[in-house]
Amino acid sequence: MTTLTNVNHDSDQHGAENHEHADHRLFGLATFLVADGMTFAGFFVAYLTFRAVNPLLPDAVYELELPLPTLNTVLLLVSSATFHRAGQALKRDQAEKCQRWLLLSAGLGLAFLVSQMVEYFTLPFGLTDNLYASTFYAVTGFHGLHVTLGALMILIVWWQSRSPGGRITSQNPFPLEAAELYWHFVDGIWVILFIIFYLL
Repeated sequence: MTTLTNVNHDSDQHGAENHEHADHRLFGLATFLVADGMTFAGFFVAYLTFRAVNPLLPDAVYELELPLPTLNTVLLLVSSATFHRAGQALKRDQAEKCQRWLLLSAGLGLAFLVSQMVEYFTLPFGLTDNLYASTFYAVTGFHGLHVTLGALMILIVWWQSRSPGGRITSQNPFPLEAAELYWHFVDGIWVILFIIFYLL
């Protein structure tokens, strides 16, 4: 009887160990971002291929103004830096400082969206004018959707990182880290978009 009891005890210990799995959430998010990046890559490659194979007529490509897109680029790059500062503050258990950086990051993201809407209303072409116009609106609109979702994520993280009572702490930083990785991804996509549509 004693032997059976020991065996069962050992079996329970092995069973408990088997239930402890490594945390693959960040890997899952990275996989999602790679797949999402491929969607953007499809847009970019299709547009560049079309331009190379079938050059657009002079009146089918419009010269875009650079001030607003350049401002948007600065807004997103600065927001990435402020988001990183928020993560650093969280690691040091500085919840209030983390929340201030998060609010600033969300504000910069919303400022980007406002600036993009201003640009839409001042563009010399519409959504259905030609292939260039349709592609431009599709890509920038799709990216704008990502910025909107990212800003909402930041605000959720901001609320959840409050002290006391917040779920996001230095012991549980994953939600902030995941949102930060997503935000850096969105910023990187914009830089590529800016180069392809505004500078080439």
